Amino acid sequence: MDMLYVTYSIQIPEEELQESFIRSSGPGGQNVNKVATAVQLRFDAGKSPALDEEVKTRLKRLAGRRMTADGVIVIVARRYREQEKNRTDARERLAGLIRRATEKPRARRQTRPTRASVQRRVGEKKKRGNVKQMRNKPEHDE
Repeated sequence: MDMLYVTYSIQIPEEELQESFIRSSGPGGQNVNKVATAVQLRFDAGKSPALDEEVKTRLKRLAGRRMTADGVIVIVARRYREQEKNRTDARERLAGLIRRATEKPRARRQTRPTRASVQRRVGEKKKRGNVKQMRNKPEHDE
């Protein structure tokens, strides 16, 4: 049984990947209209037991338009003129995408602005307020 190795803990069985070959655009001479070298790789991430819910959530955000509403990731590889190179490229891109989804984002440490930066900001606001004040018509004293 063949597998797509993503990380030590995540391997995707070959049965979960569906490949279809389509005609590629771009250079290729007379071959371009005859040979289906581009690869469309489909992986149903929503139903895959290899991924936990946390990874699936991050994967959905990372995949963006490449993921359908059903949770299927579609990767089209047409970078090369050879079908085998495009197959490898599509699989590497899928593995890279899932690898990025396994990385937990670091928690943001809350910081406070420095006293000097607060003073600068307030000073700028006061200066801007004075400029606007000067634009008003002068008041008449009677």
